[in-house]
Amino acid sequence: MDVVLEVFDTFLFDRLYAQFLPASSIPVAQDAAHSATPTFSSMRELPTAYHAASQFLQLQPSHWAYMSAWPRDNIWRQTVSLYLITWLFGLVVYYLCASLSYLFIFDHATFTHPKYLKNQVSLEIKQANAALPIMAIFTAPFFVAEVRGYALLYDSPHHAPFPLYNLLQFPLFIAFTDFFIYWIHRGLHHPKLYKRLHKPHHKWIMPTPFASHAFHPLDGFAQSIPYHVFPFLFPLQKFAYIALFTFINIWTVFIHDGEYVANSALINGAACHTMHHLYFNYNYGQFTTLWDRLGGSYRQPNEELFSRESKMSKAEWERQVGEMEKVQRSVEGDDERDYHEESARLKKKVM
Repeated sequence: MDVVLEVFDTFLFDRLYAQFLPASSIPVAQDAAHSATPTFSSMRELPTAYHAASQFLQLQPSHWAYMSAWPRDNIWRQTVSLYLITWLFGLVVYYLCASLSYLFIFDHATFTHPKYLKNQVSLEIKQANAALPIMAIFTAPFFVAEVRGYALLYDSPHHAPFPLYNLLQFPLFIAFTDFFIYWIHRGLHHPKLYKRLHKPHHKWIMPTPFASHAFHPLDGFAQSIPYHVFPFLFPLQKFAYIALFTFINIWTVFIHDGEYVANSALINGAACHTMHHLYFNYNYGQFTTLWDRLGGSYRQPNEELFSRESKMSKAEWERQVGEMEKVQRSVEGDDERDYHEESARLKKKVM
C-alpha cells in the first residue's frame, strides 16, 4: 500500500496536511530534501532523503510535502491517511462495480421473486455504507504495518524468492485465502456467532450486487483477515498486491450478481453463492469449491439456474421458497424479513 499512499500524498494529502497541520517552521528549499521522508514500506529507519516507493513509479514531491508538522513517515499521519484510503477505495469499488453489475448484468426480474425484500437495494446500500467505515478502522493497522516495512512486499520482480514465484504468488494467494475464508465463514455460521454477526448479510435471500459489502462490519472484517495476513507470511510484489486487493473486491460483487455464468465444478461463482444465500449451510468457500467438497458442505447449483426461462419460472421459485423456508426456520427461527409482497406490488409476472 506504500505505492497507493505515495500517490495520494503527492496529489492530495501533502497539501491537506500542510494546510491543516502546518509545520512551525518551514525548511528552506536547500534543506527540504534532507528533512522530508517518504511513504516507504521497505524501510523501518527514517531516511534522510525522499525515495520513491517503487522504481516503476517516480513521483516528485511538491513543496507541500515539506510544510506539515506531520511528515510523510509520521505514524499518525499514515494511519489517518490509510484509513481514509481504505474507506474511500472500498466505497468507489463498491458503488462502481455494484452499479455496473446492477445495470448491465443483474436480472431485474429478480425483483418479483417472493423472497425479494421491500426496498431491498436501498437497505443493502444503507448497510454497506454503515459497515465500510468501521471495517476500515480494523483494516488500516495492517496497511500501516505494511508501509512501515513489516510485510514481505517487494518491488522489483528480481527480488522474488525465485523467478517463477512472480507467477506462483497469484495462485498461492488464492489458495491461502480461500482455505482460511472457508473456515472463518463456516465458523460465522455457528449459532452463537451467526445471529450476532453474520445474520445481517443473510437478510438478503435473493441478493443484488449491492449486497456484496452489506455486512455487519466485524463479519466483513473477519472474512478479510486472510487477505491482510498473507503479505506478512509470504512475499508479494507490490503491484500484484494492489491488483489482488482490487480483484477480491470486484469478485465479491460478482458472486452476488445473480448471473450464473460459471457452471463449474471448481469455481465458487454466483450460482454456488446463490445456493448459500438460499439454503444457508452450504458453499462457504470464496473462490473455489475445494474446501466445501472436502468439508462436506458443497451443494451443486440446480441445473435450472443456468437457463433464464427455468431459473425465473414460477415452479422453480416455489421449489426454492419451500426448501428455503424449512432451512431458514431451523437456522433462524421466526423470519423477521419484510417481503411485503414485492412481486405483487411491482405487478410483474415472470413465467
